[in-house]
Amino acid sequence: VSTPTIELPPGDGEPTLISTTFDLAAVGFMQEEFFLAGTATSFRNLNELGVDGRWEAEPAETANYRTRVVVYRPVKQEDFSGTVIIEWMNVSEGFDIPYGWALSHVEALRAGDAWVEVTAQRVGIEGEEGALFPFYLRAADPERYASLEHPGDSFSYDMFTQVTAVVKGAEENSVVGGFPVDVVVAVGESQAASRLLTYVNAIQPLYQAFDAFLLDSRYDSSAPLSQLPQADIPAPDRVTFRDDLAIPVINLQSETDVVPLGAVDERQPDSEYFRLWEVAGGAHGDNYMLNSGRSDIGIGAEFATVVENNLIFGVIPCGSPLNSGVIPWVYMAATDALKKWVQEGMPAPEAERLATTDDLSDYVYDAAGNVLGGVRTPYVDAPAARLSGEFNDANGVCSLTGTTALFDAATMSARYVDRQGYMDAVDEAATQAVSAGFILAPDASRIRAAASLQWDALGED
Repeated sequence: VSTPTIELPPGDGEPTLISTTFDLAAVGFMQEEFFLAGTATSFRNLNELGVDGRWEAEPAETANYRTRVVVYRPVKQEDFSGTVIIEWMNVSEGFDIPYGWALSHVEALRAGDAWVEVTAQRVGIEGEEGALFPFYLRAADPERYASLEHPGDSFSYDMFTQVTAVVKGAEENSVVGGFPVDVVVAVGESQAASRLLTYVNAIQPLYQAFDAFLLDSRYDSSAPLSQLPQADIPAPDRVTFRDDLAIPVINLQSETDVVPLGAVDERQPDSEYFRLWEVAGGAHGDNYMLNSGRSDIGIGAEFATVVENNLIFGVIPCGSPLNSGVIPWVYMAATDALKKWVQEGMPAPEAERLATTDDLSDYVYDAAGNVLGGVRTPYVDAPAARLSGEFNDANGVCSLTGTTALFDAATMSARYVDRQGYMDAVDEAATQAVSAGFILAPDASRIRAAASLQWDALGED
């Protein structure tokens, strides 16, 4: 793996990134931004890119690049876990968004993991027509980011690989304070997960740069291996994860991803190093990821309550309340499971698939309207709402945020009788979820504490 040059951004400004909003110093963490400069390669295929993902590739053209990374890490080395999670940031809205950090930062604070957010794709720097906000780097801070140079997404896979060299490097060749690193995990959500699926199948076998992968909310197929203006090498219509990699991979899927977005056709069985977690009650994007979680430092039960909120980022209205459920808690369990899988040889738990109709066109629902099967949590086993991954409204930004429909007081009383009955049901479901390995114990404690807040919001005794 080539080692890029590490540079500091010019001036005294702050990184451009929609991220968490709390004071990192107050929780023993820090944020740093670096520019990485080097020469990257594109790739070409040596065999037909088949459904099974057993692709063979080799380096093709080369091009110079200069991109940026944003690092979140403990200030003190003694607080560092030895794990670095490198996120391929999502650019679906026309600029970088660190959705993985949004979902899992509380676990990073607890465990002492470092996160490295990578501007891997050209859109993050140059933007594209129809961007939600002008937050791509060239527009957001032209002076700070004037020197950045992206040769095109055909080179993004090697650029992402090269980040591992400056994560594992020592002292001046490190972007994580020169701390000794034991485990490097790659993560990506949605569009970024599509890029990482191609990475797993074609690039990881070449360099073995990562110890594990977490892909959240991949849809059907995957990204091209190469694209114009380089050679056009698209992925096939259906793609699964190759089954011959001896490193752990977890593919975490919401309800939105499996049926509405078509990933049901790419289901594959669990194997020695692969797990598919389809999460009941989860949506592609949810209220925690887009709103409330940005200020969460792991304290306060209110972050685990189910609410009805129609706004994204507090300003973009949606037709129905956003999904307010389970994905962040299961995501944190997935990051923990991968670390244990790598370090202790403890495989992640297997999960049943979401229950679907025979023709795979819809789910099978319980009496409350929640989907059966899949990864189970208190949000669907002791529910206070119907939580769905169905498309929200016609607004493109809102469409993948799912929906929430809170039960009224009469429905809650009919299900649980009283406050204590509801709290007992949540407690039992949380215990089962922790035992199954799909929720971490600290998060289960917050979910249990949220039950009293949930009931009290009904105005019942």
